[in-house]
Amino acid sequence: MFKKIKTKIEKLKNNLFNLDKHSIGKASLVVIIFLDLFILISIFNGVDEHTDQLSQPYEFIPQSCRDIAIDNEWNDSNRLLRVASTVTRAHSYYYYEDEREKNRPRHALCAPISKLFVSIKDDRGLSSNLKEFINIRSEINDLGSELERVKGAYDTSLLGEIAGKTTLPNNLEAIKNEVANKSESLNKLINKQRLLESSLQQDKRIQQLFTFVDNISEKQKTTLRNDLRRLNFWYPVKRLGMEMIFLLPLFLIFYLWNSKSISGKRPFQTLVSSHLLVIAFIPVFFKIIELIYDVIPKKILKHIIELLESLNLVAVWHYLLMAVSILIALALIYLFQKKLFSREKIIEKRIAKGLCQECNKLLPANTAACPFCGFKQFKKCSKCNQPTYIYGKYCKECASLNDE
Repeated sequence: MFKKIKTKIEKLKNNLFNLDKHSIGKASLVVIIFLDLFILISIFNGVDEHTDQLSQPYEFIPQSCRDIAIDNEWNDSNRLLRVASTVTRAHSYYYYEDEREKNRPRHALCAPISKLFVSIKDDRGLSSNLKEFINIRSEINDLGSELERVKGAYDTSLLGEIAGKTTLPNNLEAIKNEVANKSESLNKLINKQRLLESSLQQDKRIQQLFTFVDNISEKQKTTLRNDLRRLNFWYPVKRLGMEMIFLLPLFLIFYLWNSKSISGKRPFQTLVSSHLLVIAFIPVFFKIIELIYDVIPKKILKHIIELLESLNLVAVWHYLLMAVSILIALALIYLFQKKLFSREKIIEKRIAKGLCQECNKLLPANTAACPFCGFKQFKKCSKCNQPTYIYGKYCKECASLNDE
């Protein structure tokens, strides 16, 4: 089985750069490379758009719902401000809102919250008042800070005048007037904020939202938290499934086209389909690697380490890590030594470049023996009795297998 796979890979590799058993020209190679890049980009864009149909955990359980039901960041004193911040942030988004977002499936607990938020956001008058509420609060904070600074300067000047160390009574009066003006402005803003807050609190949608939030039980919060954990764990697998639904039919089409082109002896189609087959395989490979990265380091290893810690066996993790690193090193050494840089491969390169098969030095043309190490380059072929390379795999005259 492995021999068949290896043979097919070798044929595919040969079909990538050859046309009618000849190397393809540079102009044709440039065209095929541009086609490869265009198809590869199109595939990745198509995968992203196709996968976007799958709701992500943050979409199924939005951040606003998490703040309320999981993180418990809402309370009576800040909930109106949080509603205003969420709505204002949505209106300040720089890109056009995707209408599909409104129709995304939501968790049963989050769906009413999201629906109320959308209803509040879509009401221009209400959302405008919420934005004004935030602006007033911000202005109150800024003005309050400035007033504290001016009061500090006034108190310092007043103490200096009492002690008889100041010669600028007019300055003290100016500061006093500034404190009065700022205090008056601050009081006006606070009164305006109270009126606006009272008006917002009476809005039916905001009241419905607050009532719903107040009635969320601890059991519902626990269920939502557990559901979110499951979503985060299984989402990479679901995402890979959606990606494969797009990628595998495409890969199968290119594979069948390539097979038909080879069997039908259509060289031009064989060239193009071979490239597209490789191009279609690249996203499949990367998406599988992405899943492995998401699941193994972030999920499985985390649970393994937690289990070992609970059993006071953390040292076992280090043993496993060393064992895995040794196995990886052995595999890499085997790959480099036997496949990529094997003696057979090295000899092939030396013969192709006209180098000595033994010492790797460049030989003069038509040299029978190396003048540097004395190694004879040729022997008689046992089949045709013609000279052939000693380490060559096949006879250079009759192509029969060389006897070692």
